Amino acid sequence: MTKPLLAISGLTKAYPGVVANDDVSFEIGEAEVHALLGENGAGKSTLVKMIYGLVKPDSGSMLWQGSAFAPSDPKTARASGVAMVFQHFSLFEALNVAENVALGMENPPPMRDLARRIREVSETYGLPLDPDRTVGDLSAGERQRVEIIRCLLQDPKLLIMDEPTSVLTPQEVEILFETLNKLKAAGTSILYISHKLEEIRKLCDHATILRLGKNVGECVPAETSARDMAELMVGDTLQTPTRSAEKAGEVVLDVADLSLTPSNPFGTSLKNITFDVRAGEILGLGGVAGNGQDELLAALSGEARTPENTLKVNGQSIGKFGPNRRRELGILAAPEERLGHAAAPDMSLTENALLTGRIRENLTSNGFVKWAGATSFAENIIKAFDVRTPGPHVAARALSGGNLQKFVIGREVLQRPTVLIVNQPTWGVDAAAAAAIRQSLMDLAAEGAAIVVISQDLDELMEISDRFGALNEGRLSDIRAAAGLTIDEIGLMMGGAHGMEVAQVQDDAAQGASA
Repeated sequence: MTKPLLAISGLTKAYPGVVANDDVSFEIGEAEVHALLGENGAGKSTLVKMIYGLVKPDSGSMLWQGSAFAPSDPKTARASGVAMVFQHFSLFEALNVAENVALGMENPPPMRDLARRIREVSETYGLPLDPDRTVGDLSAGERQRVEIIRCLLQDPKLLIMDEPTSVLTPQEVEILFETLNKLKAAGTSILYISHKLEEIRKLCDHATILRLGKNVGECVPAETSARDMAELMVGDTLQTPTRSAEKAGEVVLDVADLSLTPSNPFGTSLKNITFDVRAGEILGLGGVAGNGQDELLAALSGEARTPENTLKVNGQSIGKFGPNRRRELGILAAPEERLGHAAAPDMSLTENALLTGRIRENLTSNGFVKWAGATSFAENIIKAFDVRTPGPHVAARALSGGNLQKFVIGREVLQRPTVLIVNQPTWGVDAAAAAAIRQSLMDLAAEGAAIVVISQDLDELMEISDRFGALNEGRLSDIRAAAGLTIDEIGLMMGGAHGMEVAQVQDDAAQGASA
């Protein structure tokens, strides 16, 4: 271990009914990349919020370069040299890059000088940015660059990064890792939070593992398998999803030349989308966020109407049908945004189960709600998907993100869909919960459902998909068999390359192997 930059000793933070951090101690060395690992609810977010001055600990202490450190707010933390890139971007889409960067600075310089500094720093660290571009026109990867450059302009000694690669292509991940290694070489320490354990093994020098708010161990990631780290996180043997090899049936969902203009001015237009999904098949659709995923789910679920004959299920045109009519036909969907889209925040779990399960679970009669049936349905979801909650009476907003995700996915899976479309099925959930959700999707496919999984997690898509395609600027790549696809091929598909370019990568790889 190098000399400690930050030493954390006995930090404890409790909220009503839960101890978020329980006597946590560890050190971050100077010029070190340190991973912070843990399942949902392990206390990672609370811990970094205490370091960044957003939360005050109940007890314990921190030392910054040997001196007492207790930031009262983020401004104080930043003044000491702590910067943080949050998982969800805090950018104004109608403003340009320089204006967004200025909003995050205490005393921004004149805009011309700031634009020059953005260019200098972005080029130095291999993250090129045009300070005059409007943020609404940037890709998700470019938006993350804005957040990182905003932090780097503070010349931080410690950079905290929360799930930084969740919106990046494989090539962009490589660029980010090069940047982080340059920062490390220049003396900056990095506290890195991620569920992607192979990335942790590649990038990080040390790792601290939290479970139920406690520090349960540390390891050197390069010397520890991803599975061993996952089992340290959950405190149990990790179950690997499995699926019986069965031949896909007839085409169930047929999408032909689908084009759609979004209602959101910063949305992405769908352009000539064409694919099909067979009974018993999982089609995985990858892509960096903001390339048409939300718009495609809206078109398939019925939230957005589509032209006649662009969408068919079992040969029947469904483009003019709304969500309820499609549910009657067995076409169900689970959107990415949990609170406000997939679930009504202030409604109970019973009420949220009723909202989408009313038709297929027969939860109404002559205009009256069968509350006993709705409650029973919610209880079944809670039990089958291990949703950690006191009961179905609890409001959706009271659940952790991971537990609400399990509830939302379970609600749709238990309705026995003919077609299921899910966007980011394991977003923000821990390794054990992610494995359980993936297993439920594979089991559903084995029972004959046609499933479309939209995800930014390429490992997830390669694990469960039969075929794979990538969305880029509202266009869909050629659909390929998932087995045998390389990361380079996937990255090209996500970047907008099509048949000939991807085939060239395959040829180059084959020639390299023969040589």
